[in-house]
Amino acid sequence: MSERIITIRALKYDPLSAVSKPHFKEYKLKELDSMTIFIALNVIRETQDSDLSFDFVCRAGICGSCAMMINGEPRLACRTLTKDYESGVITLAPLPAFKLIKDLSVNTGVWFEGMTKRVEGWIHAKAEKSIAVLEDPIEPSVADAVFELDRCIECGCCVAGCATKVMRDDFIAPAGLNRVARFMIDPHDKRTDADFYELIGNDDGVFGCMSLMACQDYCPKELPLQSKIAYLRRKMVSQAFK
Repeated sequence: MSERIITIRALKYDPLSAVSKPHFKEYKLKELDSMTIFIALNVIRETQDSDLSFDFVCRAGICGSCAMMINGEPRLACRTLTKDYESGVITLAPLPAFKLIKDLSVNTGVWFEGMTKRVEGWIHAKAEKSIAVLEDPIEPSVADAVFELDRCIECGCCVAGCATKVMRDDFIAPAGLNRVARFMIDPHDKRTDADFYELIGNDDGVFGCMSLMACQDYCPKELPLQSKIAYLRRKMVSQAFK
């Protein structure tokens, strides 16, 4: 049974308030066994600060809602244990690159909706499909590769960890490149490499990636972002010289 007192430093700021200013507020609480940042924040909101804002839904690492900066790294609050921080001081801040709602809460939905429209993240078929007809079969290995990229939970950790995205707002970010790769390898999508080049064949697309690969380091689902970004870059370079 843990007897340690930990300190949570959470950024407090309401952009809709004329008097609110960004500042860190400290909360001290007793550490519980197997306590996660998510549990700690709920304890704080229930016992010390009912005004503290943060996002959560599933508490199981599936919804992606509770992503935030934890000691400078984008992580899911529900999958991060307080015991992993030996100093007992944990600093929390909202994810960069997304619109701040309040405190630790950001609006990832608007960004992901815009990204989906930008990369046209849906199947493009040449003929209209009837729901009465079975879907065209594909090889199991191809289906597995598509499903692997579909495991993205849109938490925003890869976006927040991407240096290019933080510096350049128009960059498509790793999540966008992952979405393009998902449809590029799906045989149901009839777009050509030339079509995809029009979407990501520039410095705001795949050529803007600096290959630091923090996106893969911080992806909570461990998606193969490094290999897929390299795949996209090879395909787009080949298309550029055609």
